[in-house]
Amino acid sequence: MNTSTSSSGAAPSNGLPRIAVLATGGTIAGSAADATNTAGYQAGVVGVDRLLAAVPALSDVAQVQAGQVASIDSKDMALTLWTTLAQRVNTLLASDDIDGVVITHGTDTLEETAYLLHLTVKSTKPVVLTAAMRPSTALSADGPLNLLNAVVVAASAAAHGQGVLVAVNNRIHSARDVVKTSTFALDAFQSPEVGALGWVQDGRVEFQRSVVRAHTVATEFVIGATWPGVDIVTSYAGVSRVAVDALVMAGVRGIVVAGTGNGSIHTSLQQALADAVSQGVAVVRASRVGSGHVMRNGAAPDDTLGFVAANGLNPYKSRVLLMLALAAGGAGPVVLQRAFDTY
Repeated sequence: MNTSTSSSGAAPSNGLPRIAVLATGGTIAGSAADATNTAGYQAGVVGVDRLLAAVPALSDVAQVQAGQVASIDSKDMALTLWTTLAQRVNTLLASDDIDGVVITHGTDTLEETAYLLHLTVKSTKPVVLTAAMRPSTALSADGPLNLLNAVVVAASAAAHGQGVLVAVNNRIHSARDVVKTSTFALDAFQSPEVGALGWVQDGRVEFQRSVVRAHTVATEFVIGATWPGVDIVTSYAGVSRVAVDALVMAGVRGIVVAGTGNGSIHTSLQQALADAVSQGVAVVRASRVGSGHVMRNGAAPDDTLGFVAANGLNPYKSRVLLMLALAAGGAGPVVLQRAFDTY
């Protein structure tokens, strides 16, 4: 780990919190040929030391230790990197020399990584993800302020025990609730169903509500060496059963369906998914809508066919939870439904 300002021992010499900043790439570390280009850029090419050097005010907020975990476009996030990142975060937080962790991440899969960490970090210390919608070379790049605000949140006593957080565009979101809602806007990250947890501005952090559902130290989930295969299919007009049959043949252990409306599923796809359940594959009904809850439908189709309802999780976060639940030994719709109702 590269160190931008060193720290050692049980307490920081200057009284400032000790925050580890882990970089994974993304648009926040992107570079384009000119300052007006916010689309044709290469993600993940700017190293963590340059990201920190662009925000000199960080030295007034915390003692920062910098680590480069990856340098990718987050569309290419892999399960092996999730394992590495989660283990790195847990190791850092177990040290008395670290008070919190900030992760710079690409926007494409940030909500998935954040929720994974929300369920697997075993500490009450703050973990804050941040990102940017414009590359570092752009006019009015949003990355530097987002990074500063993320460190401010991670250094705040109010962030302890709130689970994994996302700090972007002056808002603080819970990892469970936050989703990307725009392809270009600076306020792309929203928590559509419940709203942000709070805000951060000019060094001030205010939480207006607390996280209610179990997370971090209150979960049974840990990062293991292997991940059970779970994939996502979508219901739409005229959909066939081909994708489901292919996934079952490939040996997946779970399928999340992005259904229409309240997780409703086309008849052809529903029969394929029922057949998958009969072969031991877990099936979770989520929705492609973007907000709202997928509630358990009782006799049809959930009880009759053995499906699980995703509750307030979108298909992508549902996949994260289903993988972790299966890896923890969860089996059958009753046990898996309990996990979705809890987390």
